[in-house]
Formats: sequence, C-alpha cells, structure tokens
Amino acid sequence: MTSTVPVLDLTADPVELTAALVDVESVSGEERVLADAVEHALRAQAPHLEVLRSGDAVLARTNLGRPRRVLLAGHLDTVPIADNVPSRRDGGLLYGCGSSDMKAGDAVIAHLAATVTEPAYDVTCVFYDCEEVEAARNGLGRIERDHRDWLDADLAVLGEPTDGTLEAGCQGTLRVEVRTTGRRAHSARSWLGDNAIHHAGDVLARLAAYTPRSVDIDGCVYREGLQAVRIAGGVAGNVVPDECIVTINFRFAPDRSPEEAEKHVREVMDGHTLTVTDLSPGALPGLSAPAAAEFVRVSGAEPRAKYGWTDVSRFAALGIPAVNYGPGDPNLAHTREEHVAEEAITRCADVLRRYLAGDGPATGAH
Repeated sequence: MTSTVPVLDLTADPVELTAALVDVESVSGEERVLADAVEHALRAQAPHLEVLRSGDAVLARTNLGRPRRVLLAGHLDTVPIADNVPSRRDGGLLYGCGSSDMKAGDAVIAHLAATVTEPAYDVTCVFYDCEEVEAARNGLGRIERDHRDWLDADLAVLGEPTDGTLEAGCQGTLRVEVRTTGRRAHSARSWLGDNAIHHAGDVLARLAAYTPRSVDIDGCVYREGLQAVRIAGGVAGNVVPDECIVTINFRFAPDRSPEEAEKHVREVMDGHTLTVTDLSPGALPGLSAPAAAEFVRVSGAEPRAKYGWTDVSRFAALGIPAVNYGPGDPNLAHTREEHVAEEAITRCADVLRRYLAGDGPATGAH
C-alpha cells in the first residue's frame, strides 16, 4: 500500500514548518511517512546538500572544505498521540504531539539546512528515528554502525527541548536491582520464617542517609542522585516473604565512567547482592573545544548542566563535544497539552543561523 508523501516547504517560517511536521504523525517505529517527506524536501529544495537515507533516518551535509564541521541532530519520532494531532495555534503557542519534543527543533534544523547555503562551517544534519523507545532501536546506533563518517564533527548540537537555554553534556544513568532473601513461612507462625522485606530496610536506610555529590565541570554543576525507584516483594497476605527486590537508579556526573559509577554503588551497598539492569554513560560538556566555545559566545546563553540522559552521550562516546539546545520546554514533553512558544522557535532559529554564518551574538540572546 502506498501513501502520499506530504509536501514540506523548508524555506517557510520555522513556526509554519513546525506545524507541518506536527501534522504528520510519527510515533516511534512509524516515522517512514515523515522521513519520506523530509528526504523529498531536502533533495528538491537544498541542492547544495548531499543527502543520505538510512532506514527511517535522513541525513544531509555540505562538503565545502571548511576547517570545522558542525552536526545538528533531531529525532523525528514522538510518544503515542494523545488526541493532540493535528496542530493548533493559540495566543502565540503552537500545540500538538511532538511540538516541544522535538519537532520545533527539527523544523529549525531543516529550515537552516535549506536556507544557509554558505555556512562558515561545514554542516551535517541528522533526522533520526526511534529515540523515544529502547536504546537498541535508536537510529543513531544504526547510523554509527553503517555510516560512521557521517557523524564526524567538531561539535554536535541536539535540538532537544531546553527552553532556549544551553544544556551541556548530560548525566549518566545506572539502574541496579538489590535482592534480599529470607525464608518463607506462614505468617501465623512468623518465627519459623525470615522476612526478606524487613531485610530491605538496611538498603533503604543507606539510601536515605546517602549524601549526593555535586561537581563543577566547565562551569556546569552536575548534581548526582541515588534513589530507590521501585520495590517488589511478597507472596500472599498470609506468607512471610522470602525475597524482596529494590530497584535503585543512580544519576551520576559525567566525570565518572560507567565502571566507576557501578563500583561506587556496589561500595554503598556493600554486603548486598546487586544486578545491573541498565547502564548508560554520561557526556562531558566539552565547552572548551573551539566550536563549542564559539557556540556559547554566539548564543549568549549561560551554559548549565543537563539533568537527565540524552543522545549527546552517544556523540561524547565518539569524542565529539555535544550540547542540547532547542526551543521547546522539556517540562511539556510527552504531555497531552504539549506546546511550544512561537517566539522561542524564531529565537532559536536566529541564534543557530548566526552561529552557522559565523556572526556575533543575536540581540537579546539569552
């Protein structure tokens, strides 16, 4: 079965382009129609770019021989729609699924790809699939495996929603399960058993007493956190449980390696059995790199640490400094009332245009 490919005008106002992108449904795993539209638009409206299709990801780049290359990246997918497509506009706000996370950022990137034909840097644009689901499906992983050279850059800017601020690097994340055991018995004869849930009290006490670390890296303060996020145990209302599992999430500063993060949690929980269920490295801000320092200068923004994990970590693992910078409000991501301020889209496009053109800071940039 074939479907009509929507027509996108990449030269239009980025606000209008954002609305057009929102109107094309692209829940994770179902990005093909939108990827087709982006690919067709780039090939037709940006002849100065080399274009590559990878699954449901679309890549485009200049080859001008500039001494530095900047990569702009955004994911095409959204979380499931919540009766918030098509888009609507009201009072300077644009509503719709993915408007904040992150079709506004995609629109800015696509608009600049088509309209900045002689940038001061060589530019690579990556519109990728399956960011909102498990990491194994993330399109950036496939691109790294199949087209590694397309990810080479001196700076990567992800258009993730930051409300127009510059968020550098990101925390790493580690999840472990701490298992306590006991002996099952009838609760009426509890002295014959050994309650595993009661043993979890020591785990919870250590977490409650834990003092998290803060660390300043390139002027960005990363605050760590070690928290119980789930607890499971119990067999029935009349049984002393013989097993309890506490799930712990450690958000660690990017100066720790994944191995160091795991070692730290094992030290905190010394004497207990731990199983690692998820581990992703953080990303150093890398703001001292020339291309990154120039972006900070042009944006006029005060860099701050990224709390949470984003795909900047993938670029950091490749040795590429990476920042998050986008027009959406991260607090609105994935909500039924998700929206983005039209002014924020315009401002973000202005800052990135000035940066790519090698100009100075935008008036009123913040």
